[in-house]
Amino acid sequence: MSQKNTLSNKHFINWFRLSSPMTFYPLAGKLIPVFWVLAFLFGVAGLWVSFFVAPIDAVQGQGYRIIFIHVPTSWMSMFIYIVMALWAGLGLVLNTRLSSMMAQALAPIGAWMAFMSLWTGAFWGKPMWGAWWVWDARLTSELILLFLYLGFIALQASIDNPRRADKAGAVLVLVGVVNVPIIYFSVKWWNTLHQGASISMTKAPAMAQTMLWGMLLMALALWMYSIAVALMRVRAIILERESHADWVRQLSEVQS
Repeated sequence: MSQKNTLSNKHFINWFRLSSPMTFYPLAGKLIPVFWVLAFLFGVAGLWVSFFVAPIDAVQGQGYRIIFIHVPTSWMSMFIYIVMALWAGLGLVLNTRLSSMMAQALAPIGAWMAFMSLWTGAFWGKPMWGAWWVWDARLTSELILLFLYLGFIALQASIDNPRRADKAGAVLVLVGVVNVPIIYFSVKWWNTLHQGASISMTKAPAMAQTMLWGMLLMALALWMYSIAVALMRVRAIILERESHADWVRQLSEVQS
């Protein structure tokens, strides 16, 4: 029993070491090329299936193909916000520097996904609804999500002290996380123009198999892309915040 406890303690210590910016920085550098390669491979496969293999929709024609970008970016905009809230919460509770840095690194990526979701949704909505924008419950709550991302970025930029900025940003993110289930369930809760989910955990997908594969491959590509960019951003944030540390000075000397 004691040997098992010793092994588990060693594993815990090893994982805990990764919370140090000094330890995480080189690891992130090794992982970035892996996720870029995966993003490229999933992206090429997803675009091929979505635009050349998936059949034409019987009702919407070729115009429906924008959903292969719209739906995955919508998923990622919500998922990234939840992950950002988890990192921000960990930084607030445990006072870990890397957690707050990860939240800061994810915010612009989530904002870009939310913007792409709204932008592609507008291109889909114009021919289908006859308008670029309607004050639909899901569209409005997604717009609020974009404002939450931008608000977090602006709040952190307006506070000079990084630790105070992290705490203020964490509070904003944790309060705003309630908007994510509102986005997801808005179609069910209110009478809305937006169509319901084509993919559900409780029933078979309401689309052709090739359409489903195209959407899932694009979602994986955006997931890998988001991780790669987040790791690149957090490395830059680490160097900026830890510029006073000896290991950063030594790294700068080696690179120069």
